[in-house]
Amino acid sequence: MGGGSQLISVHPDELRFEFELEKQSCFDLKIVNNTEHHVAFKVKTTTPKKYFVRPNTGVIQALDSCIITVTLQAQREYPPDMQCKDKFLLQSTIIPSNTDVDEIPQDAFNKDGERKIEECKLKVVYTYPGHENSEDKASFMKGSKQSPEAESIREVQRLKEERHTALQQTMQLQHELERLKRLSRRKSDPGFSISFVLFVGLIGAMVGFILNFALSAPPTE
Repeated sequence: MGGGSQLISVHPDELRFEFELEKQSCFDLKIVNNTEHHVAFKVKTTTPKKYFVRPNTGVIQALDSCIITVTLQAQREYPPDMQCKDKFLLQSTIIPSNTDVDEIPQDAFNKDGERKIEECKLKVVYTYPGHENSEDKASFMKGSKQSPEAESIREVQRLKEERHTALQQTMQLQHELERLKRLSRRKSDPGFSISFVLFVGLIGAMVGFILNFALSAPPTE
């Protein structure tokens, strides 16, 4: 069910983010212009450093719509009981036809002006992947805090991700090392760049170091 005002409709009427530590999460809002006029909108939030909104200001043509993508920045800790008090405010107002977003007056969303401003308030809900409602989320978080097994599973998963990244870096360095070796063999000058040889050796050492780190991580199975 969408929310909104007389000028616009917002679908859905709340922002739901799948919350994972140290990972971004995105959510799309559909904004519909219910009028036969051009409508300008602006998105505000109580915690602007926590979210990335694009576009945060725009113009919707008559009876048209647009998508706003809101990104929750990576967080380092879970909120208490997975509850979020953050709020979003979507302001809208009618503007002259053919007005571009760069031409929206600075006071367009000023309540003290003559222009009519409508507002739509949106709440934020955090969900844990695989859990659909607040009770499930709260139960999961409480269980995670009390269960050493759950902590161990998350730690193993983190090490697996690090191992995967290290293996990818190793493969890239190996490809670069082979390319440099082929390039070196093509050069006819026997004195060709001692620094180049040293550079190739450094790449080889890096490959060995990263490969050793990758193999010391837990297996993927």
